Amino acid sequence: MLCPKCQYQQHDRNQECLRCGIIFAKYYQRQQQQSAASPGEIVTDDCSQNSIWHLLFFTPPHVNYISLSGRVLLYIVLIILGMKFIFASIESNYAGHSFMHLINLPFHEAGHLLFRPFGSFVTSLGGSLGQLLMPLICFGVLLLQTRDTFGASVALWWFGQNFFDLAPYINDARAGVLPLLGGNVGHSAPYGFHDWEYLLTESGLLAYDHVIAQMSVVVGTGIMLISLLWGGVLLFRQYKEC
Repeated sequence: MLCPKCQYQQHDRNQECLRCGIIFAKYYQRQQQQSAASPGEIVTDDCSQNSIWHLLFFTPPHVNYISLSGRVLLYIVLIILGMKFIFASIESNYAGHSFMHLINLPFHEAGHLLFRPFGSFVTSLGGSLGQLLMPLICFGVLLLQTRDTFGASVALWWFGQNFFDLAPYINDARAGVLPLLGGNVGHSAPYGFHDWEYLLTESGLLAYDHVIAQMSVVVGTGIMLISLLWGGVLLFRQYKEC
C-alpha cells in the first residue's frame, strides 16, 4: 500500500506509516470527518498532534531479539564512553586521545575545504562546523529517511561527543601547547594555523577561551544525556515489540 499522506510504499498490514508516522485509522477517520463537516467548520487534526511523538519514538513493527541485543550492547558502550567524556577534565584532553577523535578529524579537515570560499574566518570555523555537521546529517537521514530512531539517537550522541572533542582545542587557544597536524603546536605555528587562537583573537574573545571551552562541555553533556535517555526509551519500546 501507499501511505495516503506521504505516498511511502509499505506492507498493507501496517497500522502506521513507516516514514511519516501517521496512524492510518485516525487519518482516514479525520478525512471522513472533513468530508462530512459543514463549510467553515474546523476539524481537529489528531494526526498532526501525534506526528512529533511518532517521529521521535517510532518503533518498527517487527523487532527480533538478535538486532535488539546488538542495539542494547551498543547502548551500553555509549553509556560507558559517554560517562568517560563527561567526567574527564578538559585539561586531560581525554577526547583528543580517544579513538573518536580519529573519526571526527577527517570531517574537521573537510570542513575547512568546504567553507574556504567564504573567507579566512569562516574557513577556520569551518573545521569545527564540519565535524558538527556530519553527525547532524546522519541524524536527519536516520530519523526522517530510513526511520531508524535508535540510529538517530546514536547520531545525536555523536553530535554531543563532538563538543567534547572541540573543548580542549578551544581551551588551548592562548596556551598553544596541543599538537596540531603537521607536527606543529599552537604557540610556534604561523598565525591562523591554530583555528581557535585565530577565531577568538579575531573576535576579541581570546581571554574567554577557558569559559567557551567549558560551555562546549556543558552543551555536549546535555546533548549526550538526552540522546542516552531517548535511546533507552526506544530500546524499551522495541523490547515490548519482540
